Amino acid sequence: MPIETMIIIGVCFIALILFLYLVPIGIWFQALVSGVHTSLVQLIFMRFRKVPPTVIINNMIYATKAGLKLKQNDLEAHYLAGGHVASVVNALISADKANMDLDFKTATAIDLAGRDVLKAVQTSVNPKVIDTPPVAAVAKDGIQLIAKARVTVRTNIKQLVGGAGEETILARVGEGIVTSIGSAVSHKQVLENPDSISKLVLTKGLDSGTAFEILSIDIADIDVGKNIGAQLQMDQANADKNIAQAKAEERRAMAVASEQEMKAKAQEARAKVIMAEAEVPLAMAEAFRNGNLGIMDYYRMKNIQADTDMRASIATPQGANKAATNKPLDK
Repeated sequence: MPIETMIIIGVCFIALILFLYLVPIGIWFQALVSGVHTSLVQLIFMRFRKVPPTVIINNMIYATKAGLKLKQNDLEAHYLAGGHVASVVNALISADKANMDLDFKTATAIDLAGRDVLKAVQTSVNPKVIDTPPVAAVAKDGIQLIAKARVTVRTNIKQLVGGAGEETILARVGEGIVTSIGSAVSHKQVLENPDSISKLVLTKGLDSGTAFEILSIDIADIDVGKNIGAQLQMDQANADKNIAQAKAEERRAMAVASEQEMKAKAQEARAKVIMAEAEVPLAMAEAFRNGNLGIMDYYRMKNIQADTDMRASIATPQGANKAATNKPLDK
């Protein structure tokens, strides 16, 4: 076979593949027999708009067979906006079969908001059970209770865009449980009637502003925890004891400082007395030189001093015993 003929056949084959890619005859025929009206020109323009015709036409066929009337341009616009066309169409079909009021605009808004619109419809039809983490609360008698709850919710389609999620529901339910247990006079009341918690929590309207509607709140388990009241009293007693010890130590330190100060003053006074006594002989010598003191005056002074010392020694117990020992015996 000549080379020119082979080149012509290759070019024709490539042209055929390109034609079949740009002109999806199979998809057009599938849409035609399924009751979806479209044209080959529109399918070709989809290729240029970078929209896969298979995705749009298949979902148009699903919607048409389910009895929904959707526009091809709306599906293309949602795809170009970054939405999930298949999820939106399946959600619309499920909502229609469940007699739910969900239009195409709301479904695409939910999908573009980042939520799974098909899962939201399924949750609205089949309610979902959310298990809360253990919530610890203290009753008025100081006993801690640890409660677990199961919250049954279903999706509120009208508030799905902009509504709070499951985390908000769990936080509000936990807050309601803490409030309910904290308002109980005794923990025994809560253990006897755990349904009082769910009744009080349900009356607070915790699902306002959220994407869910709370159907029921059931207390699954309640455990008794620590005696928080006694522990707080013990901590307060220890704190008071430490404060009292600190104040006593402060008073002791002040007493020691005052004693040291008194000793220092006594030593200072004693030193002054010793210095004054040391000046007495000098004054007496000066009096002798000046003739103001005679020898007899000196002896009288010494006798008086000796008599004073004797009386002082007798006044003490040791001096009295010594005087009794030296007393002469009666003949």
